[in-house]
Amino acid sequence: MTTPVATSLAAAIWPAQDKALIRNIVLAAAATVLLAVSAKIKVPFWPVPMTMQLFVVLTIGLAFGCKLAVGTLLLYMAEGAVGLPVFAGTPGKGIGLAYMLGPTGGYILGFLLAAGVIGWLADKGWDRSIIKGFAACLIGIALIYIPGLLWLGGIVGWDKPLLAWGFSPFILGDLVKAGLAASAMAAGWTLLGRSSEH
Repeated sequence: MTTPVATSLAAAIWPAQDKALIRNIVLAAAATVLLAVSAKIKVPFWPVPMTMQLFVVLTIGLAFGCKLAVGTLLLYMAEGAVGLPVFAGTPGKGIGLAYMLGPTGGYILGFLLAAGVIGWLADKGWDRSIIKGFAACLIGIALIYIPGLLWLGGIVGWDKPLLAWGFSPFILGDLVKAGLAASAMAAGWTLLGRSSEH
């Protein structure tokens, strides 16, 4: 009888087989805590300070695979929808559905799309290479910015400087986060491969 090959780093590190549901619940809950914390921490960067939330979204996609990544982001969005202060700027800028329907709502939707597509690519092995992992993250970043900017334009008006408000100040930091996430995942697989040889 052969052991099934893990398609995600999370499954390779924690091969649960008959207790996969418990593992997935624990991982998803822990990841939503990381998302909430990462949304609140400001890291000095040029031209604006950044949070590490996008890094966590990219890493969830790469490490969890499609199904668990989507489940995790849906749980995170549900936590925000019921009023938990899990998003950047909450509770000061509002909470719950009112916040989610505000100017940043499209980016939150983009997190879900990005995690799912990155997870799907990770299931196909893109997370095991820095180059492919970085490419997956770039696709994910595009899937965050497209609905984010479209939503922002619909809320504040298309005559506003949307790129200056919702893209230009953040893209350099996001590219750095993509590189970090891809490198971390490739390193994780390398370390896991070395440890399994002993």
